[in-house]
Parts: sequence; C-alpha cells; structure tokens
Amino acid sequence: MGQFKSMDGILIINKPAGPTSYDIVDQIKKITRTKKVGHAGTLDPFAQGVLIILINQATKLQTKFMDMPKTYIGTLKLGETSNTYDPEGKIMQSSRNNGQTNPNYQIPSIQTVKNIINTFIGEIEQIPPIHSAIKVNGERAYKLAWKGEKPELKPRKIKIYNIKILDYKWPYLKIEVNCGRGTYIRSLAHDIGQKLDCGAYLQTLIRTKIGKFIIENSIAVNDLNSQNWTKKIISANL
Repeated sequence: MGQFKSMDGILIINKPAGPTSYDIVDQIKKITRTKKVGHAGTLDPFAQGVLIILINQATKLQTKFMDMPKTYIGTLKLGETSNTYDPEGKIMQSSRNNGQTNPNYQIPSIQTVKNIINTFIGEIEQIPPIHSAIKVNGERAYKLAWKGEKPELKPRKIKIYNIKILDYKWPYLKIEVNCGRGTYIRSLAHDIGQKLDCGAYLQTLIRTKIGKFIIENSIAVNDLNSQNWTKKIISANL
C-alpha cells in the first residue's frame, strides 16, 4: 500500500448510545476538516463502544479492519421480544414477563442457559434482522420493514468463537461474545430467546474490542477538537 502520510490513519472512538455510526463520521469530518472519512463496522444507534474511524488513505483498508474479530458485551431481556430485536422496536410480552403471562412457564436454569448458548459457538448460519442495512432487491431491508413489508433475508454463515455468561438473573442475561465479521448480536439475542422458548431481545450492547484495539484506549468524540485530533491519530500501517 506504500507509506501513509501523517494525516492518514485511524481514530479509535468510543461511540455513545444515541447517534448513528454515520453521525460520528460526520462529526469527525467537521473536526478534521476532511471529506475522506469512513468507519470499519457499523454500531446500531442504541449500541456503544469501539468504532474505528478511517481517515484519508486509511479508508482503503476498510475491509482489513472489518475482517478483524470483535468482542461485545450484551444484555438480553428474556421473556419479551422486539420487532427490531433491540430496545428501539415494538416490545411485546412473550412466554413470561414478571409472572404476568403463562404462569406455568419454568424459568430456565443457569445450566439450561449455558447448554443453549453453547449451541451457537462455532461456524453457524444466522438470519440477519429485517431491520438491517442489508439490501433486498436493491433496497435496504430496514426501509422495506418500516413500510410494513417483510423482506426475506437468507441465512449467512458467521463465526462465533466464544460466548461467556457474565451474569444471569431472570429476566436479564449478560453475555460476552467474541465473533467474526457479519455477526448480528441482535439476531443472536433473538435466537437464544427462541431456543429458550421465552423470547428475548438485546437491551444493551457495548463493543469492547476490534482486533487489538480495546475500549480502554478509545476516545470520546466530545474530547476531540481541531487542535488535538492529530495527536490522537494512529498509523494505519498494520
């Protein structure tokens, strides 16, 4: 690729919950006063954590960064479902919610949860959420979904290297997921809920790591300005 100039490189941003990944890109464009800015892996608006921002010639390495393994910490709300698989959609009660529905439903034990989670480790097929940016016949799936249509998305092969249970106290299940490119943690949450026969959606999500880049070394966008951003940039010569 040749040598990059000093203004070519990456910023490791700690995206807050709320803005889209493209909102962050726009902020960085204004701060750096450069139009050639991109990112390496979308985080949904409700999600937070590591977002790699590519600046100038580093944008050519987008695929390389997107192929890096990622680590997430997510909290699942069991007993409820969401049409978007996250807190921004329509929340509906499922098999059980605080004892108000189906009182005969048995809350799954920690061992049952472990057994179910283990079935998702390895190379698996996953159907992306219909509220996603995947194109169906040339149009984004989420746009079709908001129109009331039900786009048919085909399952895709993904790799989940490991899933660790960090905490489980009904109806909340907190997990850490180490996975490859193209994995939707929203879909994983939904699928876990289906296998547990109680339903689930992803309530919170934090991306803690992309490759060697960790959240502890990330920067809040609000801490960047036109005077200091060049001191935070990292070389893209990987």
